[in-house]
Amino acid sequence: MDSTDLNFFAAVAMAGGIGRAANDLHTVQSNVTQRIRALEAQLGVQLFHRSKKGVTLTSMGNRLLPYAKRISELLAEAQRAVKDEASPSGELRIGSMETTAALRLPPLLTHYAIAYPDVDVQIETGPTASLVDAVLSRKLDGAFVSAPVTHGELACKPIVEEELVLITPPMVTSTEHLNKFLATGSGRKVIVFRAGCSYRQRLSEYLAHRGFVDLRWMEMGTLDGIIGCVAASVGLSLVPHVVAEPAARQGLIRIHPLPNATGRATTLFVHRKDAFVSSALRALIECAGSISSANIPATTAAVNAASPPRKTTSPLSRPSR
Repeated sequence: MDSTDLNFFAAVAMAGGIGRAANDLHTVQSNVTQRIRALEAQLGVQLFHRSKKGVTLTSMGNRLLPYAKRISELLAEAQRAVKDEASPSGELRIGSMETTAALRLPPLLTHYAIAYPDVDVQIETGPTASLVDAVLSRKLDGAFVSAPVTHGELACKPIVEEELVLITPPMVTSTEHLNKFLATGSGRKVIVFRAGCSYRQRLSEYLAHRGFVDLRWMEMGTLDGIIGCVAASVGLSLVPHVVAEPAARQGLIRIHPLPNATGRATTLFVHRKDAFVSSALRALIECAGSISSANIPATTAAVNAASPPRKTTSPLSRPSR
């Protein structure tokens, strides 16, 4: 079995057709056909169902595909390992939660870019669940995600601990007001990032534990959008305290700490245990501790400097049932 044949097989499987795979592989269609037939003859099984519309994998083809992908990944990884030098260089694919990317990564990336100018860092943002899947499938070299992550194939390094707080419009000052605010028929929503976000899961559990059920959810793609909607009395959300504080100082929202330290959330950096750790990735992991220091964007710092402190916190006790 030839690695090139397996690479051609995987390309056809992903493209769904010989012609499309030939374009992806920058070769002629007859070459792809010949490779696939040779592989089928060697294995003694049919790997594809062929039709005028294209090809689909047989059961044996589906069984072979994960191995073909893994061999391709191992060959690429071996090439990176051989070419890796003491001085970090090349491409680094990193994932991050939206909140970490907005608040914590700028100082890290600034320092890293100055120290290692030959590394091209690509950042992909998303919820924890999708980032973990991307690292496991080797689409990302590593990712900043929210704990806990217990997958046995991942190495996890604690990076920073955040305090998550419930945010509401300023008029919600107590549990009684929260009950009225979320009353059935009020049209209020729970404003969150898309499914898979660990903060979303925490908020869902918090509200359910306190008797709030059958709530309506609204997904937003940015922190600014979430805070803006809360300030406009569209609903409530759960965000890091450092994100909420500037708007709270302006009186736009109210911050409610979660009881019994349940708002503490640890950000981890995860990567595959069995993957080659390049000098570029190793340097990033070593630098990652720098994001634990407070980092408030310039616009937020300006708000804090211009706005006098205002008492806007009030812990919410468990509502009566």
